[in-house]
Amino acid sequence: MAVIIPQDSWWDVRRVAMNVVSDPRAKLGLSAAQFGLDYPVANPRGRSAQVEVGDMLQIAARAGVRLLDTVLGAGRTERVIGELLPRPCPFRIIVKTARCDRGPDFIEAEARASLARLGMKRAHAILVEQSGDLFSPHGQAMWDRLKSLRDQGLFDRVGVSVYASDDPVGVARRFRPDIVQAPASLLDQRLIINGALAEMAGMGIEVHLRSIFLQGLLFLPPDRIPVALQSASRGLSRVRRMIAEGRSDPLQAALGFALARPEASAVIVGVTNAAELQAVTAAAASPPPDLDWNDMALEDPTALDPGGAWVAA
Repeated sequence: MAVIIPQDSWWDVRRVAMNVVSDPRAKLGLSAAQFGLDYPVANPRGRSAQVEVGDMLQIAARAGVRLLDTVLGAGRTERVIGELLPRPCPFRIIVKTARCDRGPDFIEAEARASLARLGMKRAHAILVEQSGDLFSPHGQAMWDRLKSLRDQGLFDRVGVSVYASDDPVGVARRFRPDIVQAPASLLDQRLIINGALAEMAGMGIEVHLRSIFLQGLLFLPPDRIPVALQSASRGLSRVRRMIAEGRSDPLQAALGFALARPEASAVIVGVTNAAELQAVTAAAASPPPDLDWNDMALEDPTALDPGGAWVAA
């Protein structure tokens, strides 16, 4: 059956298509996880976290970044974002659920509170932060409540964030989320190699890549690699050498890899200040480097562990 698009919508459709094809920054999403509002960190430039957030939101909007991913349980971050968002809002907002141990009524109350703090009547999506919550005693009731909020028009989509060890395809088959956020990077290609990302995308799920910098591991100089990661140091040195020989740098390589993944609808990045975001958007707009991505995957389980046996400085 043919799909009829109103005449005055043709330009909007064509413009969106052109943006997706011509500007890879349209695939970028900005994570608020490192904004430093709820857990302030020292800013080397002496600027307040709130000023930095305002600048980052403006930079992201001008660069054509489409998604803004907020933080689980970070009420102040949501309030500040709500105060500083450009209006009309240029972003598709993603909020996270509270933990489900207090039942679906609490989940709904917190979801509505997040929208109120953001100054939004509705948002693009609400995501379960830990997929294990779906298998808890309140898990199914929480999922049903989230779908009800979607059906009421508070959210366009419901989704879940997963780790490689969570059996993402199994989670997707059981709960049929609209969105799955999953870790993937040029260093951590497990969900690409085993076909999980492709299978979920083939199910019509919107796949968002996160942890594309693997906690900053690729950016660490050799003399700052944590002791716990010495077993991965040889592999990291080899990857850095390949990137340098390809006349690229780690930032361009990491972004080029993620943005080029056909399975991914979006690529979520985390930054701590406006200068970092400017570097990210500039690198994303550059032609992707011509590198052999397959040879860059690490197999060291400690380096790929998201649980934090180490933290990159």
